[in-house]
Amino acid sequence: MQRSTTSDTSSEKLNPSHQSTGAVQMRIKNANSHHDRLSQSKSMILSENVKITEPISRHRRNHSQHNLILTDIISSQEQTVVEKEGYLLKAKIADGGKKLRKNWSTSWLVLTARKIEFYKESKQPALVSLKPGYKPEWVDLCGACIEWTTEKSSRKNVFQITTVSGNEFLLQSDIDFIILDWFHAIKNAIDRLPKEQRCTSRNLELKLRRSSSSELLSTFDTESKEPKTEHRKSLIFRLNYSTSDTTDKNRVKSRLKKFISRRPSLKTLQEKGLIKDQIFGSSLELVCAHENSTVPRFVRLCIGAVEKRGLDVDGIYRVSGNLATIQKLRFVVNQEEKLNLDDSQWEDIHVVTGALKMFFRELPEPLFPYSFFEQFVEAIKNQNNTIRVKAIKGLVKKLPKPNHDTMKILFEHLNKIAAKESVNLMSTQSLGIVFGPTLLRPEKETGNMAVHMLYQNQIVELMLSEYSKIFSSEED
Repeated sequence: MQRSTTSDTSSEKLNPSHQSTGAVQMRIKNANSHHDRLSQSKSMILSENVKITEPISRHRRNHSQHNLILTDIISSQEQTVVEKEGYLLKAKIADGGKKLRKNWSTSWLVLTARKIEFYKESKQPALVSLKPGYKPEWVDLCGACIEWTTEKSSRKNVFQITTVSGNEFLLQSDIDFIILDWFHAIKNAIDRLPKEQRCTSRNLELKLRRSSSSELLSTFDTESKEPKTEHRKSLIFRLNYSTSDTTDKNRVKSRLKKFISRRPSLKTLQEKGLIKDQIFGSSLELVCAHENSTVPRFVRLCIGAVEKRGLDVDGIYRVSGNLATIQKLRFVVNQEEKLNLDDSQWEDIHVVTGALKMFFRELPEPLFPYSFFEQFVEAIKNQNNTIRVKAIKGLVKKLPKPNHDTMKILFEHLNKIAAKESVNLMSTQSLGIVFGPTLLRPEKETGNMAVHMLYQNQIVELMLSEYSKIFSSEED
């Protein structure tokens, strides 16, 4: 093959960069012969007016789908990075809002950026790809809530995760630093999710599953702004349906507003005797003022019933009673003045203890007033036990009379429970865990929930073990 030696005026005036490009040889096939192949060279010197263009894909559908698949692959890789893994005790107590029977089991947890997966063994995640169709149980962290709980289980160190779909999970470990580490890791994962666009990829996944290919084109093709002809009828139907649905909602709202405006006020119902003063949910000061005492009558009745037939019961105050029966007792207390806890319907002593804990939990301001919370926490932080007891005793004396007297009779009762520890298995530490968050809490929850819970338990435990010194009338 020969190089082209053609030299004309235009080629001599080319700049050096174009001259260095040279000639590109090109083999072509002679169409007149089936056996002979001729090689010819053509000069293909690029000029400044020629622009190199990339091949344009004429198939818009493939183009959009390829971009979508690439986006999904990138986002899925970001979301499946393992942030933490390990063994914890797990119990699922609700599925889609429906309560389930609590059943604890050991699970291997794998935490990623937006979900938690549960496996039976630590080696199982590596084998998932070998089992087609296998889907582990998992928790979607988008919009989920996480909180410590002492009411859902008698175990210590339990926190609950509630998803937007109504699923509820309990996670637990006896080792404090492990469960605290898990709590903060999951909470940080939830906090990192965008609040404005939570579950965006989940919604995209649902669209991909529920939509046809033609609907995907209308969703992701930005060039096409008009709906396709075959979908106009369904689109008009959806628009008509949404309009009528909005009209119905407005009618319901209007009727509800009229109904609420015509309802008599709570004060009017109380004056007519239709609604009596509430015990649950009212402030301790109002309840005591109404009864002309410093300790609510209901508290005395519950303490008397427990000391009569519950001191020897295993897990007293730790085991939960039937919630429906507790709510029934709550209704009776709020509506009737006379209450007989020896009645057969209150035979289960755990119903009585559950109602007593509910009474303290529903106080607008806890038994330890909000203004005293930080002072009690600072007192318990002192390493010298003598100074610590003296500081707490001084704070107890400053409490309002209803708070002081109710606290004194309650802690005296709990001391009797702890004295029977060999039978009921309730130590001062166990009682501190149960009553700590119930009796004292900060007015505004901060990021130090786990630390606050630790101090709450320690304060109750110390006041039980040092009851005689703290509540004695003698000056130190």
